[in-house]
Amino acid sequence: MQECRKVRNRLLGAKVADALKARNMDAWYVETKEEALEKALSIIPDGSSVSWGGSMSVQEIGLIGALKAKGTMEIYDRDAAATPEERQKAMRQAFFCDYFLASSNAVSEDGILVNIDGYANRVAAIAFGPEHVLMVVGINKVVKTEADALSRARSIAATSNAQRFEINTPCKKTGACANCKIPDTICCQFLTTRYSKAAGRIQVILVGEDLGL
Repeated sequence: MQECRKVRNRLLGAKVADALKARNMDAWYVETKEEALEKALSIIPDGSSVSWGGSMSVQEIGLIGALKAKGTMEIYDRDAAATPEERQKAMRQAFFCDYFLASSNAVSEDGILVNIDGYANRVAAIAFGPEHVLMVVGINKVVKTEADALSRARSIAATSNAQRFEINTPCKKTGACANCKIPDTICCQFLTTRYSKAAGRIQVILVGEDLGL
């Protein structure tokens, strides 16, 4: 059964990678987290400036730790800031970095990326700013259509991410989206990426394992 799932993931991953390429993005399919880490490190040149949002997928493959360990990158890490002012500065520096690391809340089989954000630093960077956006996306985030991608982003990714934060939203309490309009909402900005105007600016590593939420 496990081998059947690997074959299915491999076929689906190749299909989605081709769909992303048709939308002017670079894309690769790898089977494991270890391969994803190796691929990501091969893409980011020494001396690059690097930043990221709150991606669990990037953390799960060990990319941030590996980049810090190399000691050859200029890293803007908001979580290492000692004050709120330093944190804001790191978040703004991310817009001018060479590589912004992220995942996607969902991706359709025909290559459309859908993301939802609260403060919008992540979706803003995906849309414009950093020279490259390198995404690590688990096969669990692949869905059939753009509508399914929006549904996954709202009903699965957002409601799951809400459990990570000290917020008071309906989904935090019930696990279901209530389409709330309250100060604590994390569903403030929606970004649908159907094409990369700059060829290869968005680079996606699809991984044949479940990653992130």
